[in-house]
Amino acid sequence: MSNQKLKTAVLPVAGLGSRFLPITKSIPKEMLPIIDKPLIQFAIEEAIEAGIEKIVFVTSHTKKAIENYFSINSELEKRLIQSNKENLVEKIHPKYLDKVEFSYVFQEEPNGLGHAILQAKEHVDDEFFGVILADDLLMYEIGCLSQLSNIHHENNSSVIGVFAADPEKISNYGVIDGVLDGNSYKLNNIIEKPKAEEAPSNLAVFGRYILSKEIFNHLENTNAGVNGEIQLTDAIKSLIEKDTVRAIEIMGKRFDCGSKEGYISAIINRSHSIEKYKDALKKID
Repeated sequence: MSNQKLKTAVLPVAGLGSRFLPITKSIPKEMLPIIDKPLIQFAIEEAIEAGIEKIVFVTSHTKKAIENYFSINSELEKRLIQSNKENLVEKIHPKYLDKVEFSYVFQEEPNGLGHAILQAKEHVDDEFFGVILADDLLMYEIGCLSQLSNIHHENNSSVIGVFAADPEKISNYGVIDGVLDGNSYKLNNIIEKPKAEEAPSNLAVFGRYILSKEIFNHLENTNAGVNGEIQLTDAIKSLIEKDTVRAIEIMGKRFDCGSKEGYISAIINRSHSIEKYKDALKKID
């Protein structure tokens, strides 16, 4: 059993967001709203629910919008109060944000997820840390990182989130080769973007991880892989050879908001759960 609390989460947000151009020319894809709340806020709420106290954003110099979003806007708060809209002050800066420490590190150029996470090395002090990819959105009463955290504390090991992928889409993901051991899988291997006929299973990696700090050593020794980038999957593959890595099939409804189809689906799904938007949906032809 691990008695050490999971305190730090790394959020890589430096990607180009090329599937959403031209909007991502000026707005990070993580700031795209699911109705009235950006993807990045869902990720932060999930992290806080899991007990995270420190958020490390791996960002780029062109993405000031995220830092601005989580900063206090005194001028706007003052105007809201003067306009008798005090109730909105809590909305623009919820009190739960005061529970976490935000830090920002820069990835000079997009060079893969593994390279992005490596930039956070000096900000991770504990034996294990979480990773959240904000464009993978989960709608469920228990946050994805909390689900992983339960397995982590039971086994004191690295844990990754997986889901059952459609065979025709399996080549878009990292895919695990594992053996069911209790309520999680013990990994033998992980493969980045295999062809469907070569995939070891239908369990694909969801954008949630709890990783041993040891992963940084493996990332430093990982050569460029798929797309000429430093792939996190390759470093995990190397980690498996030395340490136990587990996977859990996540519960809940998953949306790949890095794709336009997934993004639209997430908005419609959230609309169904908010009373005043249900009727609006019914009126759409």
